[in-house]
Amino acid sequence: MRFEYAIEAGNFTKAGDASSSFKKILKQLNVDPQIIKRIVVSLYEAEVNIVAHAHDGRVICDVDTRRVHIQLIDSGPGIPDIEKAMQAGYSTASAKVREMGFGAGMGLQNIKNNADELIIKSKVGFGTTLELIVNLPQT
Repeated sequence: MRFEYAIEAGNFTKAGDASSSFKKILKQLNVDPQIIKRIVVSLYEAEVNIVAHAHDGRVICDVDTRRVHIQLIDSGPGIPDIEKAMQAGYSTASAKVREMGFGAGMGLQNIKNNADELIIKSKVGFGTTLELIVNLPQT
């Protein structure tokens, strides 16, 4: 099953809409609540990164019996140093974003801590693609 969402850059009022909508779907699919929490935390953090840093973005969520695979694709400035960006507390958020309570530099760390797999591809001046995978328990 595939679900897609558009992310509007700069619109913090709508940040979290995709994760909220996807959470409802996961509940309907009877996914374990602890796994839903991990997915929603990861997705929300990634959404906020797009809202704060990119020009626009989209989310593609694929669900099957084995896993949840989420791609977040943005057109934005890109990440010049992914290793540095993965460091807890490192942030390139603007003063305006920080004034709103975002930009603490924990987003990528929170995503990594809640996903079973995180892949980041970025090209400066073009944008970033983030893929996260959360495995579903097999019965």
